[in-house]
Amino acid sequence: MSFTVTLKPSGRQFSVEASETVLEAALRQGVGIPYGCRSGQCGQCAARVSAGVVDYPQGEPPALTEQAEGMAILCQAVPRSDLRCVVELTEQAEAIEPRTLPCKVAAKERLNHDVMRLKLKLPEGQRLQFLAGQYLDFILADGRRRAFSIANAPHDDAFIELHIRHVEGGAFTEHVFNEMQEGELLRIQAPLGRFTLDEGSDRPILFVAGGTGFAPIKAMIEHAFHVGFARPMHLYWGVRTEADLYLPDLPRGWAAERPAFAYDPVLSEPGPDWKGRRGFVHQAVLADHPDLSGHDAYLAGPPPMIEAARTGFLAAGMPGGRMFSDAFEYAAPSDRSG
Repeated sequence: MSFTVTLKPSGRQFSVEASETVLEAALRQGVGIPYGCRSGQCGQCAARVSAGVVDYPQGEPPALTEQAEGMAILCQAVPRSDLRCVVELTEQAEAIEPRTLPCKVAAKERLNHDVMRLKLKLPEGQRLQFLAGQYLDFILADGRRRAFSIANAPHDDAFIELHIRHVEGGAFTEHVFNEMQEGELLRIQAPLGRFTLDEGSDRPILFVAGGTGFAPIKAMIEHAFHVGFARPMHLYWGVRTEADLYLPDLPRGWAAERPAFAYDPVLSEPGPDWKGRRGFVHQAVLADHPDLSGHDAYLAGPPPMIEAARTGFLAAGMPGGRMFSDAFEYAAPSDRSG
């Protein structure tokens, strides 16, 4: 059995299965209900129920005692009928207030010769609400900041995943690769940035990543799969050599499993045994799609790649308003790595 939840004033509707909380169902379907902890502690997901009945199978959540009559804590509430709820959605980046939070390094994994995957854990009972494609700032002890894109999709938020490229002489990345230990405490501000998916479009999507620009693109693609995008999607990942493709099996698996998804790695300095695409990544896109007037494009990578792509895509008929980019422009150039 499932129930329908109608949200006011937006008019958005979504279905909730009998065993799901309202928030779980909303996240599964890409509906941006605000939340903070997902454990019933903080009350940020509180909403007025104007019609219908909810239950709390895990027990009444602590945050409910601080709410007025008629309110529900949606991260714990399970519908027992169709519902009408009053809640302001957070489906635009500017609607989510950045938070400054402590976190600890939960896992550190070297993905190739110069990319490290970090998984960060927030304090017990805390979750970070964000949109796919956004980034965070590490706030260092001296007040400096280092920005990295969030590589996991919003529904998969038990940890915050980052892909950090080693930069020779970059103090922070040197620390990450040579000194950082699991359990180390850090401070972040997040979420930041407006590089997010236009979920209202029905046009085919071109994702163009350069190096660790794959991180926010990965988050976007996994979010699109999770919420059931039916639009064709094509990922082009440009790097110098085959060794720079630090998670090569992941996009290959997406392409093998999903007929509407295509993947092309593109090498600018390939070895003699490379059988795939060669050259600059934007040139591969233009070779496949000489007319881009009917597409949307999401570009993440070094500024020269972004500029070359924008110039080429405009000449191929893509309106500028359908190109969205993250050119690693928010932090000191020596340490921004995606």
